[in-house]
Amino acid sequence: MLTSYDGLCGIGELAERAGVTVKTVRFYSDRGLLPEDSRSAGGHRRYGPEALGRLRLIRSLRALGLSVPEVRRVLDEEDAAGEAEGGALEDAVAGRLRELGTEMRALRWREAALRLVQESAPEERADRLRVIGAVTVPPSTAPLVRFWRGWLPPRMPARSVRAFLEVAVPQPPDDPAPAQVLAFARLNALTLAPCPGTAQPQPAAHRAAGAQGSAVLYAGLAEAYELAGVHMRRGRQPRPGEALDGFVDAYTSAYGVRDSPEFRRRLAGQLAADPRLDHYWDLVAEVITAPGGRPEPTPGSAHDWLLAALFAQTEAPPLVAV
Repeated sequence: MLTSYDGLCGIGELAERAGVTVKTVRFYSDRGLLPEDSRSAGGHRRYGPEALGRLRLIRSLRALGLSVPEVRRVLDEEDAAGEAEGGALEDAVAGRLRELGTEMRALRWREAALRLVQESAPEERADRLRVIGAVTVPPSTAPLVRFWRGWLPPRMPARSVRAFLEVAVPQPPDDPAPAQVLAFARLNALTLAPCPGTAQPQPAAHRAAGAQGSAVLYAGLAEAYELAGVHMRRGRQPRPGEALDGFVDAYTSAYGVRDSPEFRRRLAGQLAADPRLDHYWDLVAEVITAPGGRPEPTPGSAHDWLLAALFAQTEAPPLVAV
């Protein structure tokens, strides 16, 4: 309750009742968030009874991390509608939650990176500091996306590119273990390293299928990899069956040819000679697998499982990783 005869109070009394400094009240007044009711004969600010509640609302909004412009929008909406529960408040709170989520992911990443350095042997620290220092915080997948866009066939349909990137580019864990930080940092370094020659090596499957055929190929391969992943999670060895048939069908559909034993033998030889990205997929498995858990299948490991099944069926030479 205000003590002055006219129901108004000065800036000092308002600040004391709200538990803030006079400087804070003046700051919000000067920015139009806390209008003064009048000025005294000596030029001092005078505030009406509603000023205390408004100042407390401003403090609450600022304590939640809302910016001054966001607080202004909330107050303007309250003045117009008589409440502070409209779209401006919801939007501001949702935006702040997104920002906090990003900040928390960055903090968890830094914590895991610090633990990685702490747990490293002295002779490992310089190399590990170099690779983790090249990763933005929170980590970005942009270098990995650029790597694959350069690897995929030109003019491949955008929808097919997006579908491929969803499975080929691992998202950094929100709460990573130190080993996952190291794996992602090495993955980042791998995709940023210059390729031998003038361009990234293109598998023969790309050159044979073309842009449109590659879209068909990758869609079929994605289904085959998913089927192979079921077997891999159960610890089964490579074998003929639905997964292998789907794998071969992805290539026949892309090439516009029929499946046959001879086609499978030629395909096995072609795939054995294609450039490989084993190290990439090994690192992906480390990023997406929880510490102590069974390694999760990746497109690379599923591809190898299916190739082994194809080699066994066609008696082609065994796969040699490079």
